[in-house]
Amino acid sequence: MFTVPYLHRILIIIGMGMGLLSHSKNSSAQAFLLPERQKREIIPFKLIKNLIVVPVYINESGPYNFVLDSGVGVLLVTDYQLSEQLPLENLRNIKITGLGNNPDLDAFISPPLNLSLGKAHGNYIPAAILKNDVFNLSEYAGMPIHGLLGYEFFNSFIVRINYVDQHLTIYPFSEEYIPRKGQKIPISIEQRKPYLETNLVLNDGSEKRVKLIIDTGAGHPLSLENENGKPFQIPDENIAGNLGVGLGGPIEGYLGRIRSLNMGKFKLLGVISAFPNYEDLAAKLTLVERNGNLGNQLLKRFQVVFDYSRNSMYVKPSGFFKEKFEHDMSGLELVSAGPDYKRVIISRVAAGSPAELEGLESGDEIIAINFKPVSEFNVNEIDNLFKSGNERSYLLSILPKNSDKTKKILFTLKRRI
Repeated sequence: MFTVPYLHRILIIIGMGMGLLSHSKNSSAQAFLLPERQKREIIPFKLIKNLIVVPVYINESGPYNFVLDSGVGVLLVTDYQLSEQLPLENLRNIKITGLGNNPDLDAFISPPLNLSLGKAHGNYIPAAILKNDVFNLSEYAGMPIHGLLGYEFFNSFIVRINYVDQHLTIYPFSEEYIPRKGQKIPISIEQRKPYLETNLVLNDGSEKRVKLIIDTGAGHPLSLENENGKPFQIPDENIAGNLGVGLGGPIEGYLGRIRSLNMGKFKLLGVISAFPNYEDLAAKLTLVERNGNLGNQLLKRFQVVFDYSRNSMYVKPSGFFKEKFEHDMSGLELVSAGPDYKRVIISRVAAGSPAELEGLESGDEIIAINFKPVSEFNVNEIDNLFKSGNERSYLLSILPKNSDKTKKILFTLKRRI
């Protein structure tokens, strides 16, 4: 089972971050490079439920689907079968500490790998390989997902992310890139992850200065976790639920709106934020003191440029800038199943939601929406349908669990936040 479609967040602490790299005799070479004299490279990606999925070749095999995740400090392979397919030998056992309720996880350190994205090549890059995929990202994304790529890539280039056209453009650090009409925002790189400081206004009108990790591996807009050693005040209008999954298991908490958040000179209104249970999350964050997490559902409202070498980020409004922040209006958590991920199974039903009122249950399967088989939708289309408008109705064909007879339901959405 995965988590809510809105907040899949990969909340990770990898305590062995710098220690992992120190085991390599070629630590100085653990970076990506473009061919000599090449000034830029364009790399296409797929934006799947607000995740950036890039094609990665490993040891000249692939491509494999990796989430580009600025919030992860080391290369992480979530699909253990990948280590058998390549194959990888001389794996060393380690323990990974994560966020959530579960104990530390068993994982392995790989020998140094050679990676490539387009014409960008990275050599001598070790990986942490999970023995068990706690994220179930393939079920969430409706396509095979093999792992997460973060610091090694962002620390090698100026990286421009175009969420609308779904491509990255990378430049050597020697070629400073400043977008026209872009706003420069200072960032810091701490424990191999980027952070910014900005202002936001909570629902009670109080203004806060916050430090947020900039996290391209998070599907949500915002998560507020820790205010001076205690939880943030949860808005009066909220919904409770399973907010995400970390290496340590589920993260429980609430979803609500804040009045506004600033990104440089740009102000975003009515931002939906997660408010995780303090003991599940903030109490376990000890590496870098921070207030929360800024994810792709907010970042995609801009064309974003990361320049780690100059401790800078540039933002320029994109075609998504004026989109209103909306949350799922169905109360359904869905996973993709089957060898081609074309089946859609209900994994969880939120209490008091339209889905619960219609009697839908975990394990039921959605066969069709408005008479169109779900196999003809992609996961983005289904995700967008279920947050497309208050009081909008769809005719669902449902195969109840442990049944061989389908039933039809006129299903009406309801805005819950």
